[in-house]
Formats: sequence, structure tokens, C-alpha cells
Amino acid sequence: MINVAEIASLIRLLDDQDAEVFAHVHDKLKSYGSEVIEYLESAWEQAFDPVLQDRLANLVHEIQFDQVKIELQLWYQGGAFDLLQGVLTINKYQYPDLDEQKVINQIEAIKRDIWMQMIYEASPAEQVKLINHIFYNIYGFSGNTTHHQDPQNSYLSQVLESKKGNQISLAIIYSIIAQKLDIPIYGVNLPQHFILAYMDQNGESEFEGGVMFYINAFNRGFIFGRRDVDMFLKQLGVKADKQFYEPCSNVDIVRRVLRNLISAYEQLGSTEKARELNELLSIVSE
Repeated sequence: MINVAEIASLIRLLDDQDAEVFAHVHDKLKSYGSEVIEYLESAWEQAFDPVLQDRLANLVHEIQFDQVKIELQLWYQGGAFDLLQGVLTINKYQYPDLDEQKVINQIEAIKRDIWMQMIYEASPAEQVKLINHIFYNIYGFSGNTTHHQDPQNSYLSQVLESKKGNQISLAIIYSIIAQKLDIPIYGVNLPQHFILAYMDQNGESEFEGGVMFYINAFNRGFIFGRRDVDMFLKQLGVKADKQFYEPCSNVDIVRRVLRNLISAYEQLGSTEKARELNELLSIVSE
């Protein structure tokens, strides 16, 4: 049971000028974990001293960041089966009060609208055409070409609100919806790009690795073939490799999201955020 009187006493000592006293108080409050956040936030609202406000805000962030690290570790060690859960955990780094259920409901609504128009026995190309129509024409999703480096492009909750994202965030939403509809569409980790592959489940694929065709979620669900991937790699001067043609793991996707965020924050000069995100990256890179 949380001791409210003790927390209040400790908060009053947070602006102590003695470094040793501050360190002790800080560590003691931090040991309470997420339970203490509401008291720290309430104290922040009532504080007039900028030093105290700063210390309270930093402490709240430290506790919330620890929580994200724990959640990400549990997701990773638990087999990383649920891509959405992994991406939502990253989302909580910037938006700790994220309403996960709201995000899940938004994705379910798009899935439902596609499902209601899905024709039984539709061909793979027809299925993708329908997803594209609902996703891009009805819901208005598009690639954020003007502010491509904006970190907001990598946070799923923001992409679902603004309907604008980067290659990987749009591909994540697209593939999660497809898989919920039992349509075998998965992410492919191309260098400098992220695409989707429609997997063949009946052994009729013209490609090795069971890919029927590829989809560019950033370009309104454009369908293309293996030769286009060959040409893209040739333009980059990158040697063709199996990993550039076949679906990657959920862990690979989460790593890619984190690297995008690190790069975005480095460009903005937010070195502390980049450092913390590198810490998260190390959790899923062990």
C-alpha cells in the first residue's frame, strides 16, 4: 500500500540543495514506480519553483521510461508475436498516457469497413485493390512527403490521427489490418525503404520464397514485382540478398521504427531522446 504522507514529505524535499539529500529522495520516490506519478504531477501543477518543477518532470519521465523499457523487454523475451503491441510500446515513449484501446479500435474500424466489402473468393490483386480503396480513398491515408523526417511519422497513434506517415508506419498499419482479415501481407525490410509482400499460401508463386507480389504502402498501395526490387537495389549499389525479398520478423520492424526515430531526433538535435531510444534499441538487439 502506498504511503501518501511519506510521498508528500519526500516531494517537499525534492528541491533540497544538498546533492546527497536530493539523490536519496529522488531514488526513494523512483522506487515507488508508476504508482507515484499522479502525486508527482499534482505537485508539479502546484509548484512555483522552476527547479522543483524541473526535478518533478524529470522524475516522472524517468519512471515512465523505465516502464517502457520493462514492457519492451517483456514483449521481446515473450517471442514478439504481436507486432501492434511492440509498436504501441514504442509509442508510449513519447506518449506515456497513450490510450491503447483507442488505437486498437481505430484499426478495427478500418478492418471492419474492408471486411464488409470483401467478396468471397476474391483474388489477391482484388483484395489489395479493395484494401487500397478503403485505406487511401475512404480513410485518406498518405505518405508524409513534405515532413518525411518528422518523428511523429513513426508514432502509430499520431499517424492514425493525422492520416500521414512514413514508409514503415503506413506499412505496419496496412499489414496488421490485412493479417486481421487473414490476408497474408507482411513487411519486407529493404534498405532505405520498407515494402510489403503478399505471400502465396497455395504454392502457385512465380518467385522463390513464396512471394506473389510486392506492395508499396507509401505510394497508395502500388503493386510491383521482383524485377522492380532488383532495379531498386541496383540503383542503390546494394548486392541482392534474400532478406531484401522476403518478410522480416516483428523484431526487425520494431528495430527499424526505433532507428527511424533515432535518426529523426538526431536531426532535430534532441540528443537525449536519441540516447534513450538507443537504449530501447539495445533491448531488442541482444
